[in-house]
Amino acid sequence: MGRPRTPLIDRPRIATVALELVDANGEFSVPAIARRLGVQTGSLYHHVDGRDGVIELIRERVTQAIDVSTLSAPAWDTALQDWARSYRAAFAAHPKVIPLLTTHPVRAPGMLDQYERVVRVLTDAGFATVDVMPLITALENTVLGSALDLAAPETMWEPADTTSTPRLSQALAAIGEGRADAAFEIALAGFMGYARGVLEGYEG
Repeated sequence: MGRPRTPLIDRPRIATVALELVDANGEFSVPAIARRLGVQTGSLYHHVDGRDGVIELIRERVTQAIDVSTLSAPAWDTALQDWARSYRAAFAAHPKVIPLLTTHPVRAPGMLDQYERVVRVLTDAGFATVDVMPLITALENTVLGSALDLAAPETMWEPADTTSTPRLSQALAAIGEGRADAAFEIALAGFMGYARGVLEGYEG
């Protein structure tokens, strides 16, 4: 028999199957990926460096959806806010990958390049190097927490009756739709206000 025109396995196919498994189950295994692809488990190790390599493929696949052109905006605060919104949207599409990716160091070249660009945005704006990573980490905490919130039910509080929690019930009734989006914009505005204060503090 001749060799198949389309290879049974390559890095993009591994990434696709791994992400499908995580989206469905919150986890993956290398043998499960191999079964989906119809190959032996050992064949995957010719393409990825074990489980950690698959995790970085997943990270690359998800973060490809982040619009990095936002980081070219002339104003640092506009660049950062638009990047954060795009970052949130990318992970909101795959919320089950968040616990997996946040427990592994970032090694994916594409994501490291994004961080390099964000660091450049902040340092070019005048932020001290020592403040840069805490700011980025705080922003990511806001982004990823909100991405998880988007996957939660619209109403997370269900009082048994309105008489025991009247104020809570009134507040819940007043929300309407879009609670997670509104909460994210509040948190993002708070972060940006803090960041602007840091920058102004250097001048004082």
